[in-house]
Amino acid sequence: MNLTILGCYAATPRTFSNPTSQVLEIRERVFLIDCAEGTQVALRRNKIKFGKINHIFISHLHGDHFYGLIGLISSFALLNRTTELHVYGPEGIKEVILLQLKLAKAYTQYPLYFHELTSTEPEIIFEDEKVRVSTIPLQHRVYTNGFLFEEKQRERKLNADALREFKVDASQIHNLKAGKDYVTESGSIIPNRDLTFDPRRSLRYAYCSDTQYFEELANLIKGVDVLYHESTFLQTEIHLCERTKHATAAQAANIAKLAGVRKLILGHYSTRYDGIELFKTEAETIFPDVHLADDGKSFNFEVDFNL
Repeated sequence: MNLTILGCYAATPRTFSNPTSQVLEIRERVFLIDCAEGTQVALRRNKIKFGKINHIFISHLHGDHFYGLIGLISSFALLNRTTELHVYGPEGIKEVILLQLKLAKAYTQYPLYFHELTSTEPEIIFEDEKVRVSTIPLQHRVYTNGFLFEEKQRERKLNADALREFKVDASQIHNLKAGKDYVTESGSIIPNRDLTFDPRRSLRYAYCSDTQYFEELANLIKGVDVLYHESTFLQTEIHLCERTKHATAAQAANIAKLAGVRKLILGHYSTRYDGIELFKTEAETIFPDVHLADDGKSFNFEVDFNL
C-alpha cells in the first residue's frame, strides 16, 4: 500500500494548501479518495497517471471534498479516455455531475458509472480478487461515509529450494500458491507448508473524514493498520465541534486508541492555526504513533510504517 496526500486542509483552497483528496495504491489498483478543487493539478504535481484511476470514492457532498470531480471527469474526456470510471458517493452525486455535463453539452465518450450510497450501516461497495472496499458510516452535518480498504489474502510464497528437492512440476505452481498440497506421481502428499512460506499479512486502511467524535466508530475500524482521521481543531477549540460536527486531534487519537489501530494519520486541519505540528503534539499525549498528513506527502505502509 502507498498513500499520497493530494490535499488535507479544511474548507477553502489556499496558495500553498489544498482541500481533501488522496490516492491509495494497493495491489496494482489506484483509488482516488475524495476530489476537492485542485485535485487534478495535484495529481500532475505528484506524477500520478490519470488513466490508472478507475474508482473514485466521495465521502460526502461538501465542496471541499468533491468540487474537483467535474473537472477531473471532463479532463478524462479531453484526454480521450476509453476505460470505465466508477464513482461511489452519496445519493445526489449523479444528479449534480450529470447536470453540469448536460448544460456544458460535454457528455463523456467513456463509460461513467455512479454508485450512490444511502445506507447508514457498513456495506461492501467494491470487491475483486485482491481488494475489498466497505463504507464506514460517519456523523457529520450531511450524510457521510468513510471507507475501509482491505487487502485480500495474498498468495503463498514459493520455497525454491524445496521445489527443487521434491522435483515439483511447474504446472503445480498455481495450486501451491493457492495453498494446496502437492501430490507426487507416486501418490505421496507433500504438505503445502513444506513447499511454501506464509505470505505477508494483509493490510487494512481506514479513511475517516469528516466526522464528529463518537466512540462507536472505534468498533467499525478495530485493529486496522493505518487510520486517517480528521483533526480539524485542537482541544482549545473543542467548543466548535458540536456546531460543525468535526473533531479535535485529541479526539482522533482517542478513537485510534480505542480501536487498537497501529498507526494514526491526522488531516483535515483548520487553517486558523499557524502550523500543524501542534496537532501531532496534542494527539501524542493519548496515542503514541501519530503521523501528519500534508500536501504532497506519501506514506509507504511497508517501508515508512514497517507493516
